[in-house]
Amino acid sequence: MITEKAAPRTTASPERTSRKPRGAVQLLVLALGFVMASLDTGIMNVASSELHTRLGLSMSGLTWVVEGYVLAFAALLLLAGSLAKRFGARRIYLIGLAVFTAASLLGAAAPNGAVLVAARFAQGAGAALFMPSSLSLLMNAFPEPARRAKILGIWSAIISTSVGLAPTIGGLLVGTLGWRSIFLVNLPIGIAGLLLTRRVIAAIPARDSALGGAGHVLGLLALGSLSYALIEGPDRGWTSTWVLAAFAVAVLAAAGFVVRERTANAPILPVALFADSRFSAANVVGFLFNFAFYGALFVLGLFLQTARGSGPVTAGLQMLPAVLVIPFGNMLYARIGPRIGNRAALAGSLALSATGYLVLFLLVAPGLPYGVLAVVLALTNIGAGVSSPAMTGVLMEAAGREHTDIGSATLNANRQIGSLVGIAGMGAVLTGAGGGYQGAAYAFALAAGALAVAAVAGWLGVRTRG
Repeated sequence: MITEKAAPRTTASPERTSRKPRGAVQLLVLALGFVMASLDTGIMNVASSELHTRLGLSMSGLTWVVEGYVLAFAALLLLAGSLAKRFGARRIYLIGLAVFTAASLLGAAAPNGAVLVAARFAQGAGAALFMPSSLSLLMNAFPEPARRAKILGIWSAIISTSVGLAPTIGGLLVGTLGWRSIFLVNLPIGIAGLLLTRRVIAAIPARDSALGGAGHVLGLLALGSLSYALIEGPDRGWTSTWVLAAFAVAVLAAAGFVVRERTANAPILPVALFADSRFSAANVVGFLFNFAFYGALFVLGLFLQTARGSGPVTAGLQMLPAVLVIPFGNMLYARIGPRIGNRAALAGSLALSATGYLVLFLLVAPGLPYGVLAVVLALTNIGAGVSSPAMTGVLMEAAGREHTDIGSATLNANRQIGSLVGIAGMGAVLTGAGGGYQGAAYAFALAAGALAVAAVAGWLGVRTRG
């Protein structure tokens, strides 16, 4: 069993002389889990064609490989936040890293699609445990608001760099070593995270809290049924008995979840926090942001390989402009966020991204030069690089240190639900339009609309200067 140990105390003088180096190490160690999960998600976007060939996966099967991870992640995030509060954030973070690393080994050894999907579900469960805990540990390590704003920018840049490099790394791995290598790359990162976290990250005292099992079951049922309906709808038909039944179960379970949360003595969602418009806005923006970003990224990986005929390595390189600019947006936020406030940074960056996807919708056609596509994608995702830390900053200000665990879990859950619905929904749009350029154009239009709504929600909801 992993046990919590209090961080050793140091004298004032050594603390002053070593604060910056130790802070840098703490930041890097806590980013390892996020980097591992980000690499894994991005790599999967260029591995789809190889998995289709090697394992004979259909479009539905490929979507399950991506969505199995996202579903488990989204469904368990709130439970993970409660577990972190009850048993200690560092303990849950370490358990999550261990689960994710072991699941990666299972994925590398998977003999067929069913085992691979199971491994992806297990990876999602591990990520759900360590991601909200990592934000709590980060806040605990950097309590000063001014320093934390800079740390959030650097933190987001590290993670975004891993997202940016993921398609290229994935393309190189798949093209040279085969698809199993995309799981093996997680093993050294996970082991390093386990060893270093115990050495340099201080434990946070556990607090008594109810887990709310019934609420988590209803939430899992709602998300699972919705995922099944969205993924299987294009194959089975939207009016098939199983798909309609899944939609019905999703609606009933969601309604049950809402009733349970409104009447329970110990709701699993921080209901009182939603009275703060900043907290509500951050969660609305988080859902719509991930819906657009990850849905469009999933479509882009398929579009480059199917419509434009690129191989895995080439597709990975061609996706670089779409994601490698995001760290520049993160660092831009670190400079402008404290000056203009989170409200302006969030709404303005979302509007920029919405405009970019609208331009793509208008331009995508067989004669579109790759250079134009790359430039528009790069400009679009500079906005995404500002939006991500801005929404996290808004949430942290609204939740405060007392509610960081459940607050960050709520935001991450909403973001992952957005990814879940975005990937499945845009996959359905792509399939319904017959793929190719037309399907990609419709998906980009959907992303533009979602981000435009997010920009309005951010401007109206965040009424205080960041």
